[in-house]
Amino acid sequence: MSDDQRMYTPSQPLEPGPRYGILSGFEPGTRTLEAGFRIAPPFRALPVDIVLEKDVPVTLRDGVTVHVDVFRPAGAERVPVIVAWSPYGKGQGTSASVMGIFGMVGLDNGVVSGLAKFEGPDPAYWCAHGYAICNPDIRGVVDSEGDSVVWDRQEGRDCYDLVEWLAGQEWCTGKVAMSGTSYLAVSQWFTAAEQPPHLAAINPWEGVSDVYRDLVMRGGMPDTGFAEELQNNSFWGKGRREDILAEAERYPLMNDLWENKIPQFEKITVPAYVVASYSNTLHTAGTFRAWRRMASEQKWLRVHNSQEWPDYYDADNTEDLRRFFDHFLKGEENGWEQTPRVRHSLLDLQGGDQVNVPADRFPPADVTSARFYLDGRSRTLATAAPTAGATAGYVVGSNPDAVSFVTRFDQETVLVGYPKAHLWVEAEGSDDMDLFLLVQKLDAHGTPLQQFTVPNQGAMIQDVTERGASILRYKGADGRLRVSMRHLDKALSTEDVPAHSFDRVEKLFHGEVVEVEIDLLPLGLAFHPGEQLRLVISGRSLLGTMMPGNREYVPANSGRHVIHTGGDHASYLQLPVRTA
Repeated sequence: MSDDQRMYTPSQPLEPGPRYGILSGFEPGTRTLEAGFRIAPPFRALPVDIVLEKDVPVTLRDGVTVHVDVFRPAGAERVPVIVAWSPYGKGQGTSASVMGIFGMVGLDNGVVSGLAKFEGPDPAYWCAHGYAICNPDIRGVVDSEGDSVVWDRQEGRDCYDLVEWLAGQEWCTGKVAMSGTSYLAVSQWFTAAEQPPHLAAINPWEGVSDVYRDLVMRGGMPDTGFAEELQNNSFWGKGRREDILAEAERYPLMNDLWENKIPQFEKITVPAYVVASYSNTLHTAGTFRAWRRMASEQKWLRVHNSQEWPDYYDADNTEDLRRFFDHFLKGEENGWEQTPRVRHSLLDLQGGDQVNVPADRFPPADVTSARFYLDGRSRTLATAAPTAGATAGYVVGSNPDAVSFVTRFDQETVLVGYPKAHLWVEAEGSDDMDLFLLVQKLDAHGTPLQQFTVPNQGAMIQDVTERGASILRYKGADGRLRVSMRHLDKALSTEDVPAHSFDRVEKLFHGEVVEVEIDLLPLGLAFHPGEQLRLVISGRSLLGTMMPGNREYVPANSGRHVIHTGGDHASYLQLPVRTA
């Protein structure tokens, strides 16, 4: 990557305020937190004595010094260590911002000790079970030197150096792991690809795996609302932070900068316990992509039915993770190897979800891709292509500004895997189209079914998820594409999951009908007899923002969008149908 492609903006020091926690101040030294210690009233007390080594300097290969907090069990026994790598301040666990997020989703702050990094493993639990936790302030963050970057191979090299430094500490067994959700998951792809010798296992719990395709230009559209939130409300420090918003504006096509922000999946060979969901519009595509492409022979996938934070801090799931780490970091023969390689969920959306459904792979072996053809006349989906051509369309900005197609299942039907749409489309009065798709489940009476992914289902969450905050309420599997970016990357595409190159712009001509393939998020849905599936196609975002308060993307659409069906333009929706 050319050095002049990366762009920076001044950072701001972390000062007392919403993101400042009790341990945020720079106070180098070692202390013992005794059993029963409680850092603040809302949090859980420590079950064991914990040694805290605070603000320990670690020098990276280029001479930059970063600072880490290490929590480890008191005593002389050597232990393995788990790293929580992110730009969120290592002392932020007791901050008003983190406590507010727990409150928003309906998590009791008492499930953690307040010593954990946001989205990271809790020292109170892990130290009690013979592990240390390392919370770093990464390059450019808080009191660490250098300029911070957003999700790229520089972070992998930096964390490689930290892993190897930790492995050499006198209290460490030489076994190092990583765990955490979101940013803490993404950093694991990059670190594992660098293959540090002492990295024994990783646990990425939902995270993007391609900054261009998942964060700033999903579907080729400059939808940077969450990227703006990430950039402006993280990476507090004394140097500069990477300006990913300016980069997305300057480099709207795939180039070396964005390639550097894709992990080298073929180099990820470490044992991995990957956790995903169908409902996280930020992380779902990236988590499944990494799972598919990583080279690890010892990899496990669990697909849950909620949201990453309540799932990560669930007591049973923490115990399940400990079995994985105990096996690979402590050498315990605890039966982990007999754990199904895939445990997925099937959403009923009416209270009958199935979880931990075992399989050898994803999609499961008994799943077959089936085409459901669109009919512009009847607005239905059918397994046979209409012989006669027809169209359906909408005027951008009108009401309705969408077209949909429905099918009814007359027997129990399970969909689990990767859906995609293969469409023939035309733009009247424009040379481009931003298309948004959604696959919904309807009940027998035609009512769309949805469900919250978090414990809090009060009035405020009802309001913010009405058309936005999509990671908090599941409404179906969505996809999107700017049609001028339709060129497929033959090397990355599969029969089930199309991948676009995003390296060229192919505008539409007047009267031109073009063929597009659009990937939708993976799904696991169960349909009972009489229930229906609806495909919606629109020129506006059907789910709104990813998180509350994000800036909403406004599509660059005009004119009339036309969907061609049947005859020579047999558009279809491909669904993964379980046949057993």
